[in-house]
Amino acid sequence: MSGEGKLKVVINKPACCGYGVCADICPDVYKLDENGIVYVDDEIVPDGMEDLAREGADACPQAAIKVVPA
Repeated sequence: MSGEGKLKVVINKPACCGYGVCADICPDVYKLDENGIVYVDDEIVPDGMEDLAREGADACPQAAIKVVPA
């Protein structure tokens, strides 16, 4: 049961320019720190949030976020 079927978020923080599009689309997964840089509380995408997490990652102008199998 090691995350079978689960997705995880991988962030390239140096590539993040703080546009915040990801957090606008999926605030339950993507958070912004005090400098506007994306982070997640948990790299595993919560059940039911997979599509929004992918949409938020795909919308990143810098391609700083990937959603991959856990």
